[in-house]
Amino acid sequence: MIVKDVVQAFTRNWLRLLGAVMATIAGSVIVAFLVLDLLGFHGGPYLGILVYAVVPAILVVGLVLIPLGNFMARRRRRKAEKLGVEPPRPLVIDFGKPVVRAIALFVLVMTAVNIAIIAGGTYKAVEVMDSTEFCGTSCHIMKPELTAYSRSPHARVGCVNCHIGPGASWFVQSKLSGTRQLFAVAFNTFNRPIATPVYDLRPARETCEQCHWPARFTGDRLKILTSYTDDEKTEARKTVLLMNIGGTKAGKPVGIHWHVARENRVRYFADPKRRTIAEVELADAAGIVKKRWKLSPEAAAKTQTAGYAWREMDCVDCHNRPTHAYGEPKAEVDAALLAGSIDADLPYVRREAVRVVQGQYTSDEEARRQIPAQLAGFYAQSYPEVARTKGESIQKSAQAIVDIFAANVFPEMKIAWGTYPSYANHHGDSGCFRCHSATLVDDKGKKIAKACDAMCHTPLETESKKPEILELLYPSE
Repeated sequence: MIVKDVVQAFTRNWLRLLGAVMATIAGSVIVAFLVLDLLGFHGGPYLGILVYAVVPAILVVGLVLIPLGNFMARRRRRKAEKLGVEPPRPLVIDFGKPVVRAIALFVLVMTAVNIAIIAGGTYKAVEVMDSTEFCGTSCHIMKPELTAYSRSPHARVGCVNCHIGPGASWFVQSKLSGTRQLFAVAFNTFNRPIATPVYDLRPARETCEQCHWPARFTGDRLKILTSYTDDEKTEARKTVLLMNIGGTKAGKPVGIHWHVARENRVRYFADPKRRTIAEVELADAAGIVKKRWKLSPEAAAKTQTAGYAWREMDCVDCHNRPTHAYGEPKAEVDAALLAGSIDADLPYVRREAVRVVQGQYTSDEEARRQIPAQLAGFYAQSYPEVARTKGESIQKSAQAIVDIFAANVFPEMKIAWGTYPSYANHHGDSGCFRCHSATLVDDKGKKIAKACDAMCHTPLETESKKPEILELLYPSE
């Protein structure tokens, strides 16, 4: 009898019944997937969004409909009383009756259960939305960034650790930013390619420096760069650098990371892309400016600084692609030759690999067809004997070149070679040479020092066939 009264209490009003059904089904789905998650089943990002974001919303709506149904029922009763019509029998809250106690107990238990379900679902929703899988695969425009991330030194560091970091305020900001991005994707108004730099990125001192500590004295590190010749016989060349990573030594900042030491404040005045710098100033920890460099009169006459803005230098001003790094054609081919995925014994293979990987292809599929065909065509025409005897090696090398293209070029997002340059070098007039250039001078006409070995690195061998320093360190057997 008590169970029947409880059921009647919920079925007497259609709105209350709808709410109860929605809450029951949604709650059951969430509980089922929480159990499956504990058992080791993990669905994709879309399933996670559905189960832990959409379904909990349905649960909450259902729970809201139940008291709303009660409110509507009371309104009907009052209206019926005014019209002189006998109203439906109300549910009298009398805890002396067993049925009222049963309903109250049922509501209390289900409230506790629903709170637990919503809490668990909310936790899982945050966990899903903060996962690398969600960030990289739930939105197709993130394919290039996920690909670059997967090849980076930070491939095991979660996206949120850098893009959000600790604390509630940046978590909320990131979700608001994500909402704007969702609308941009839904209405196809997002940029192709994604615009850089990211202006709302959290300061590096609150993210990068949670792991990397510039003040710690690191000292010198040996760096070996391997490149290859474009000759018929591909040969390796070694460049050996002694990198002065630096840190704080005897209480003073030294080395490369002098630029971001706590004792220094380096600011620069640059265009929105931060590629052209019109002014640099050096201040101490208290903010007192010690030195300033500006564009020379000749360079200033040629530079329009509208839209330029000041920025205090931190890690990402040099390491602007610390994770989502895109390579350069020659460097990528050299790395594949060093790894052995491209056969260095094939004649002119380095030259031809660089040529075909830089071809103009309208899609990834076209590149996968054209690159092997072009490489095979070159050997068939120029080296028929090589094409006949080393066909498998040519095919394997072509696949490695295709992989290089697929990891760096994304025609659908208008990402080509050089779209996202790295500033952690001094190729051309980018990177270090944005500041260390002939165009910026102080009030006495003196330029910013351009000698790399004064602070950053010392070349020990440059493009050497057999570097003596390596023979000394790693003697041949």
